[in-house]
Amino acid sequence: MSTVAFHTLGCKVNHYETEAIWQLFKDDGYERVDFEQNADVYVINTCTVTNTGDKKSRQVIRRAIRRNPEAVICVTGCYAQTSSAEIMDIPGVDVVVGTQDRNKLLPYIEEYKTVRQPINGVTNIMKNRTYEELDVPYFTDRTRASLKIQEGCNNFCTFCIIPWARGLMRSRDPKEVVRQAAQLVEAGYQEIVLTGIHTGGYGEDLKDYNLAQLLRDLETIHGLKRIRISSIEASQLTDEVIDVIDQSNKVVRHLHIPLQSGSDTVLKRMRRKYTMAHFSERLQKLHAIMPGLAVTSDVIVGFPGETAEEFMETYDFIEAHKFSELHVFPYSMRTGTPAARMTDQIDEAVKNERVHRLISLSDQLAKEYASQFDGEVLEVIPEEKGSEDGVLIGYTDNYLKVQFAGSEQLIGEIVKVKITEAGYPLNYGQFVKVMPKEQQKGAVALIAGK
Repeated sequence: MSTVAFHTLGCKVNHYETEAIWQLFKDDGYERVDFEQNADVYVINTCTVTNTGDKKSRQVIRRAIRRNPEAVICVTGCYAQTSSAEIMDIPGVDVVVGTQDRNKLLPYIEEYKTVRQPINGVTNIMKNRTYEELDVPYFTDRTRASLKIQEGCNNFCTFCIIPWARGLMRSRDPKEVVRQAAQLVEAGYQEIVLTGIHTGGYGEDLKDYNLAQLLRDLETIHGLKRIRISSIEASQLTDEVIDVIDQSNKVVRHLHIPLQSGSDTVLKRMRRKYTMAHFSERLQKLHAIMPGLAVTSDVIVGFPGETAEEFMETYDFIEAHKFSELHVFPYSMRTGTPAARMTDQIDEAVKNERVHRLISLSDQLAKEYASQFDGEVLEVIPEEKGSEDGVLIGYTDNYLKVQFAGSEQLIGEIVKVKITEAGYPLNYGQFVKVMPKEQQKGAVALIAGK
């Protein structure tokens, strides 16, 4: 039996796609082994969001080649899509496929075994207008299932290479999304994370169908307890979407809304499609319908030309709007993007100082947010064992990370936990009870029958 090993760099979408590629190999009779072991085929799913992503991808490719020079080395993903020639230049790389045509990987491997010549299967992503169906019936290592609903992005922000790696916005067929969601619930998952390259843009290319309608359709799935949207832009939080969230019993009290900057002048240079006034108004509307809502965000610090005043606008906006946690990134030049060609790059020392100030603000806000729930009983889905025996770690619907004592059988179930000590990055809690099972019979029977 042939063996295959995977290594995934980058975002949730890549992790989803690696699982989908593994399904193709599994159906072809392959056995999956750890990447550190000897395998017949290595698949490296690459990232290109920063120059460092490219570099890390090359290091992992070389590691696989060294481990087994006889193996077939396949490279896929974003870096493969944007820089296939660079990858083909690495001696030992055999098959390169970008962010489409993943179902051709196996035929390419067979072809390579015959011709013994490296194969470049990367084609022009910008011409693609259809979503590539990649099915993931279950995940090998997670209790939260991701469900990819769209591909590509039309925004072309000045700092970002991703449209060139992923192509333009393409939505997945709603029937396929609902079918796969039901399949994941059947496999025992109670929470589904909707994900994509520009997730909130779902439906912009569909006729008479949008994200709000998709959420309504997913609401009807029996046994699905939580729907989490991995990321959504402020401009995509339409009144209709907010209304659906308000009516929903399944959409969780947590939204990740990328800010990138809290200054209108910086946003303009970034070519972002919203103003701070609009962002603020959307947040107020969301907090009004969902008390206790957690809003997490991404911020880029030190974008070209960012003045001390512009940075303070960002700082003040975040403080005033009480985000519950931030991912803070110092701006890094991405070769090939307009921002990398801007002349007023910010000094690294200035960037670092600003990054640290925002990170300490984020820590403070995260502690404040968690403290509201001290003593409350919340629903947690345990995902993994903690550092010591008999301890579990999982997430509440509003994305608080909670550790509590409990048995391993509870992993993947919804349990009630009382928060005994709120904090950040970890809250401590006490197990209260398991949520009733009657709605989950189908899913549980299936797991037992595996």
